[in-house]
Amino acid sequence: MWPFSTKAEPAIEAKSLAEPDETLEAIFAGIVPGSVSVSTAQAMTVPAVQAAIRIISEAAASLDVKVVEIVDGVAQDRPDHQANKILSGSANEWTSGYELIRDLVAAALVHDRGGLAYVTKVRDEPREAIQYRPSVITVDYDSATGQPTYKLNNVATPADSIIHVRGPFNRSPLSLAREAIGTAKSMETYAGQFFQNGARPGGIIMAKKSVGDTGVKAMLKGWKEAFAGSANAGKTAVLWDETGYQQLTMNSTDAQFLENRKFQIIEIARAFRVPPAMLFDLDRATWSNGEQQGKEFLSYTLEPWLKVLETAFARALFTPEEKVRYRVVFDRDDLTRADLTSRAAAISSLITARVLNPNEARNWLGMPPRDGGNEYSNPAIDLAKPDTAANDNTPPPNKEPSVAVS
Repeated sequence: MWPFSTKAEPAIEAKSLAEPDETLEAIFAGIVPGSVSVSTAQAMTVPAVQAAIRIISEAAASLDVKVVEIVDGVAQDRPDHQANKILSGSANEWTSGYELIRDLVAAALVHDRGGLAYVTKVRDEPREAIQYRPSVITVDYDSATGQPTYKLNNVATPADSIIHVRGPFNRSPLSLAREAIGTAKSMETYAGQFFQNGARPGGIIMAKKSVGDTGVKAMLKGWKEAFAGSANAGKTAVLWDETGYQQLTMNSTDAQFLENRKFQIIEIARAFRVPPAMLFDLDRATWSNGEQQGKEFLSYTLEPWLKVLETAFARALFTPEEKVRYRVVFDRDDLTRADLTSRAAAISSLITARVLNPNEARNWLGMPPRDGGNEYSNPAIDLAKPDTAANDNTPPPNKEPSVAVS
């Protein structure tokens, strides 16, 4: 009986809605059994999904970020601001600014709640930013206005202490593309099972009468000796005892399987707004359209996320007074440095047009300023000082002949 039994009572498995497992996620995400939708954990095992998330999040985190102050319409760097130290240095003792930005964008691409981080402040000055687990920081939205309210360990937390990065529609790209990702996952699973368990012969020898086990072995041995190997290729087959040979071919579905898998990569790329070539689908990539796809990635994929990051950081890292004149800015210029020849031609044109001075151009190249480099001039025509004519047609002065003294 139980009082005298040493058998332990079965443990009750606890499941949290704040951090659901695949079962709860399937229930509340509306994944119908038998459909091709997949959970978040399963979706992350699809290589194309991983590549899309990594290229967006890592590209955003790789850019230089700085805090600037707008003074008389001119942005001036403020490297000593505490927000700059968090974003470009260490967000906390175990997380760098790069990791914070990368993980916030990755979370917004994967989870509907977006990327959340709590900012610890002392007298309204930010000290560190910590990205807690989803069960620690929660967010709810007003049904009428959509205004978010945050809780940290079930304690109401002001919005200006939370960095919140999220995409449009209050849904993540991964969540919106579950069916497309699930189809890709199903094809990947089918391919694995096909090569693991499948055994497709090259042909079938059919006999009208029973030949027995001994006859089958003798028939196969003779067939291999006569036709197996490259030396026997092209020989004419001679069959016996009213047997026939039927060659097996792949049906239309099997023949288009690889093409269907490639199409799912394009579907995933479309969901994340990433050029297929960046997911290593190079079927239609050329030298000419590769550069254009890179520009489109910067303009239509990365730029919206950079805007979201800049505004999210400004809400949480600046005081109300600082929000009027301070900005968080990502240096997009780093993304245009691939072609040195084009970059040099553009800088030269800007200097010639007096849009930039040489020292500003040298700053773009990461070089120190030089004397006289703050002047806006066209080096192609401004060869002399403004107060001196280039050629006043004055003959050179006559020099007295030197006299040798003995």
